[in-house]
Amino acid sequence: MLVLMSDEHNARMLGSSGHSIVQTPHLDALAERGVRFSAAYCNSPICVPSRASFATGRYVHQIGAWDNAAPYTGSSSRSWGHCLTNSGIPVTTIGKLHYRDSSDDVGFPDQRIPMHVMDGKGDLFGCLRHDMAPTRFQLEHIDEAGPGDSEYLRYDTAIAREAVRWLHEETGGRTTPWCLFVSFTTPHFPLIAPSRHIDRYRLEDIDMPIAGMPDEWPQHAAVNDFRRLRVQTVSEMRSEEAVRVARRAYYAMCSFLDEQIGQVLEALEASGLSDSTRVVYTSDHGETLGDYGLWGKSVMYDSASAVPMIVSGPDVPSAGVSDCPVSLVDLFPSITTATGVGACAEDDDLPGSELWSIAAGHEPDERVVFSEYHAMGSSSASYMLRDRQFKFVDHVGYLPQLFDLSSDPTELINLAEDPGYVGTVQFFERALQAICDPGVTDAAAKADQARLIAENGGEDLIRKVGPQINFTRAPVEFRAG
Repeated sequence: MLVLMSDEHNARMLGSSGHSIVQTPHLDALAERGVRFSAAYCNSPICVPSRASFATGRYVHQIGAWDNAAPYTGSSSRSWGHCLTNSGIPVTTIGKLHYRDSSDDVGFPDQRIPMHVMDGKGDLFGCLRHDMAPTRFQLEHIDEAGPGDSEYLRYDTAIAREAVRWLHEETGGRTTPWCLFVSFTTPHFPLIAPSRHIDRYRLEDIDMPIAGMPDEWPQHAAVNDFRRLRVQTVSEMRSEEAVRVARRAYYAMCSFLDEQIGQVLEALEASGLSDSTRVVYTSDHGETLGDYGLWGKSVMYDSASAVPMIVSGPDVPSAGVSDCPVSLVDLFPSITTATGVGACAEDDDLPGSELWSIAAGHEPDERVVFSEYHAMGSSSASYMLRDRQFKFVDHVGYLPQLFDLSSDPTELINLAEDPGYVGTVQFFERALQAICDPGVTDAAAKADQARLIAENGGEDLIRKVGPQINFTRAPVEFRAG
């Protein structure tokens, strides 16, 4: 079993997803050999909670992984790594995990060049949910975008190199199941890419964001409040050229990522393992990249909450596309099934379903996937539910959103207040209540965050220190040029 994960990869930014500009030939070839899920989602559009859900197969409210200061420690719920290793299947991880610390029992004892949260704590500033001051990180990322080198590029190059070495040198003669989890940091900002990839894109060919201009911005109170905290105001809008430069850098980072993944997949083939290995590619969340006047993640628009999801391997059809909604919690049962472990008694209450049956065409008639957000920039929780046709977003303390994605794939027409969709809204409200009570869960998140703030010096100190750098540093050996 080979699990490939990236960081902040917008699901639209793949050639196989129909994007006419982004060049991702290796991931496109993987999709051609397998099945791409066109309605795949993360379970929280921010790094640490999303990766905790991916590891445990549980929603973030079930494990208390509310924000980037609540990293997975192995104590809240066991991971799919625990399930495999307890069954005698070796698991090796290479690259970004984003848990608390390598010493924690997270189910992955063989961690190669791992990356975890800062100082074992993460970003405490993100726990502040009231009287929030705007940050300027997103504008700074636009301004620095372009060709060059970065610690993330160096780190991902090393991750690919180690994965290639592992496949060539540590799989020889294996006749029993194994699992390799290779986790990259790109295309997460900083928006810096090698010149050879920048040069693949002409600036004049770069498309502009969805509803990126102020007169196009969706006017919803929750989105407006979030946008204000990200300092995306008319007075601070960057020029069209600056936006194109930033988007070109992101596209180039997608091509760089694709290059690294291509090396890993070529090593799998050269090792004679490709015919017997199931492969998954996904990401922890997306990137808005200027859509709706937003940069970063943390919102429920598809730009941020949707993720690429491709599966391939034995018994997986070729060149398939499934519109069945799926999410990252589906990967726990998918990985255990692929390695022959199957369902464990301790995990019989997991919300996800294995993807191999769905990829083979055995799709449920009705399925709803779920995502939630309780972190920086949001004064109250947001919950997203998605079926084949509609997306519903419940914002605690605000009016909801409802989009018919079959006719409005860019989510510009909110139908939540349309009398013709009362029944649809009620259906999703019932589905949400079956998963969690939105108000009670919002209060639980804030109580945990308030407790964490008090344990770390109090609110005044955390406000004084301010937000930390808006990306987790790579391991020390990759930080200097």
